[in-house]
Amino acid sequence: MSSLRDDVTTGRTAPVVGRERPAWLATVSLGLSVVGLLVSAYLTFEHFTSNATLACSIGGLVDCAKVTTSAWSTFMGVPVALLGLVFFVVTLALCLPTAWRRPERWLDLARIGWLTVGLGMVLYLVWAELYRIHSICLWCTAVHVVTFLLWIVVLFGQILSGPAEASDVPGGGMPSR
Repeated sequence: MSSLRDDVTTGRTAPVVGRERPAWLATVSLGLSVVGLLVSAYLTFEHFTSNATLACSIGGLVDCAKVTTSAWSTFMGVPVALLGLVFFVVTLALCLPTAWRRPERWLDLARIGWLTVGLGMVLYLVWAELYRIHSICLWCTAVHVVTFLLWIVVLFGQILSGPAEASDVPGGGMPSR
């Protein structure tokens, strides 16, 4: 279903054409979302199986087991890995090509807002790894890097798309006849 606007010259209602987006935006954001989802699914599996198959070094600065079993591996009682999985499920939905083709401005705002919340969580978790746990998990770092890259890609993609037209904003189009 597309938004409609009045065509002033003909008096007919015509579908609104969405803002031009860079051709690479949907593909790159979808690919990064899938990578984040897969790594988060792996970390969630590891959390609920007590790190039975965790493929990462143990001991030293890089110690996935130390990070994923620390007190910082839960946030408000919920496993961080599970929060990451939910984050990437929503991100995947927001970055589907069909979602990128929709012209509604609120969707752009929701996308960048959601990724900003994710980036905030990443910064918190990196702080916890460096200053509280004193170890780094390579799998977690992969999720952190993917989240940061997604934020950058979406931000620049939306900037390159240009400002929303008045017809892209609910109530911002021409009055109907």
